[in-house]
Amino acid sequence: MDFDALYHANFKMLDDAVGDWNLLVGNLEKLETQAEDGLHKAANKAIWAGMNAQMTKEFVGKTAGEFADAHTQAKTIHSILADTVGELKGYQEDLKNAIGRGQKKHLTVTSTGDGGFTVRAAKGHTPPEPDQSEVTALRDEVQKILNQAAESDSSASKVLTAIADQSELGFSDAKYKNRDEAAAAIKAAEELAKIARKNPEDLTVKDFDRINAGLKKYKNDELFSERFATTLGPQKTMEFWAGINDPNVNWEIGRDRLNQLDDMQRNLGMTLAHASQSDSTAMDDWRRNVIALGDKPIHGDRGGPMGFQVMSNLMRTGDYDDQFMKDYGTKLMATERKLTGNGEHDNTAWQQLGTGQMLNRIGEDSGSDPLTGYLKGISNSPDAAADFFNEQYISKNDPGNPFEHDTDGDGKMGKKELSNFQYLFEEREWPEETDSHGDEINTGRNNLALALEAATTGHPAGEIPTLDTPAHNAGQAKLFESIVSSISDDNTRLTEHSYMSDSMGQIASEYLPDMNRAMTDDPDGDTDRLFPISGTTATPDHRDVTRFLMSVGQNPEGYAAVEVGQKKYMGNLMEYHLNPDLPADQRYSTDPKFTVEQIAYGSGELSGTLAIGRQEAVAGPADVSDKAYDHSVAQWKNLASGTVGTVTGVGTALIASPVAGAAVGGAAGTASSMILEELFKNAEGDEKSNAGQAMGEHWENGMDRNLRYTELAAEEAAKANHRSLPDVGEWARTGARDGFNMAETNVRATGADLQTDI
Repeated sequence: MDFDALYHANFKMLDDAVGDWNLLVGNLEKLETQAEDGLHKAANKAIWAGMNAQMTKEFVGKTAGEFADAHTQAKTIHSILADTVGELKGYQEDLKNAIGRGQKKHLTVTSTGDGGFTVRAAKGHTPPEPDQSEVTALRDEVQKILNQAAESDSSASKVLTAIADQSELGFSDAKYKNRDEAAAAIKAAEELAKIARKNPEDLTVKDFDRINAGLKKYKNDELFSERFATTLGPQKTMEFWAGINDPNVNWEIGRDRLNQLDDMQRNLGMTLAHASQSDSTAMDDWRRNVIALGDKPIHGDRGGPMGFQVMSNLMRTGDYDDQFMKDYGTKLMATERKLTGNGEHDNTAWQQLGTGQMLNRIGEDSGSDPLTGYLKGISNSPDAAADFFNEQYISKNDPGNPFEHDTDGDGKMGKKELSNFQYLFEEREWPEETDSHGDEINTGRNNLALALEAATTGHPAGEIPTLDTPAHNAGQAKLFESIVSSISDDNTRLTEHSYMSDSMGQIASEYLPDMNRAMTDDPDGDTDRLFPISGTTATPDHRDVTRFLMSVGQNPEGYAAVEVGQKKYMGNLMEYHLNPDLPADQRYSTDPKFTVEQIAYGSGELSGTLAIGRQEAVAGPADVSDKAYDHSVAQWKNLASGTVGTVTGVGTALIASPVAGAAVGGAAGTASSMILEELFKNAEGDEKSNAGQAMGEHWENGMDRNLRYTELAAEEAAKANHRSLPDVGEWARTGARDGFNMAETNVRATGADLQTDI
């Protein structure tokens, strides 16, 4: 710090700046409240359709979020400026007091004109001469004050620059109470990265503990994450993670901290994911270099695992930047093509060879196949996942394309174009791994299902859609159609990997309006008003939907997700269409009997198709317990008690949204609540019952209960809308019975080879 600058500093401009930022914080707080209450909440209650549902609603939500981030950033900047100005004023006062005490001892402090200062005995004073120790003490005190002021000034500049660099467009949500808190985060990042940059064989258990504790503390801190990632760098990040997991490199950590490597993987992954969201120039380089190192051995000519193999395992936790994940996935699949002859043979380079090195510590798989970790990563990044799966894997005109199919049914084979989805779901030879008991590990395919769930639904896998979940876009709808078609073409793609069915069930539950439309076989679109949809409509073939649902129904978890969702959706539809105030342009028919019968028919057919899948699983070779189905349905009660069917009011915002068949936040519709209460009650009773059912009874009991649920939905919907419709229950039963019976006809028409008689 310049001596003259601190001694003569006039803080009026800084005081004015602090005051302006304080005013700005207050104004932004008001705007944040107005944006949330006036824009965001209103948007969630509004009726959206078409592109408005896809773009405008999402834009409003993001805009409201920007006001919140702007308020957070302004508050942080104000706190940092206020702290810094206060400290500098204090240091100026300390400097003047020190000089004043020196004058009483006949010492003068003068500027050298170049930022420095000198301390000497004052001229013209009477003896005795000042002791040299007093001169030295004053010099040291003044220098200490200048050093402290310089640290205060430079740390503030460092922190403010780091905050500004986080977001190139918009605002950062980095939140700090004061400058010291932010500066401490950056300092910790630099210190921990310095330790992690050691050669892995030189890392001690103490080093491991310090890094792990620091990452755990700061993994969600924006400034820490960015500084740690960029200081450590991609190459050293990969060397660090691979090294501490290799007993041939660091035996001590493997011996003493084996049970904490999973925590390190989670904490390091979360930190890097947070860092990837930064717009700083250094992070641009980091993202680019991570991808560039992906297809190369991390030790260069000395070999080692590929960069993709190491980095993908650090993607299993956290939400990485979408564009980074897209670019990473493109290069990853290019490497897959190179190592497999475009998919013609196995990828032996990514097969666990039993060397003792485990790159994954979360779960049982070794982490040798980078697609396993990457797919888990994009299961947290829906937009990146959708783009990745719809991206072309290989074109039919590629001379190296090994995939053929009957192009037009004449028996002649031709080249087949594949998307990444088709390759991974239908064609890839997944590396084989077994656990300690010799049982097959299927983490790769299971993560594929999770990534597909995120890609089609628009929200992270394993989560429930909310009112902020955007309507389905064209990419998501296209992918859903591909999934339905693929499983219809060969249901063993799902039934032989039933662990994927929970995700497939969740996907199906969020495309109930689309599937109900498809099952009407209405080429003119007259039933579009019966099953309104916001966003892009998926248009799978009726036959494909039937085969898809029957396949999903052969797994208890998949069955439960769709059955619970469909019952809720049916109740909401009944309540929506029996509303006498429904605008004419949204009304399906002026005849309530016809409307109720059509809703009941669609619901009956869908539930009947699921019931056939259930019966096949219970009585067929899979030998699935019937109680397992009841248990899976009953498990939804815990979720449903607070959220299922709970949207604001009964209207198109409820019915036409992509979350119409799943759980979202708000107040439950009467009809759907009553149906679900009865559904869960029956499921819990059957699960506890010791009585078994003959095969023929399964179908009859399933139909009887479906008729009862549908009748209850219609009656409660009429009651909620104050409609006097004494025969509404019978209308519903008639439609449901016809639809349930038609399910068998349609299943047999698809050529399905049923294991049991209905």
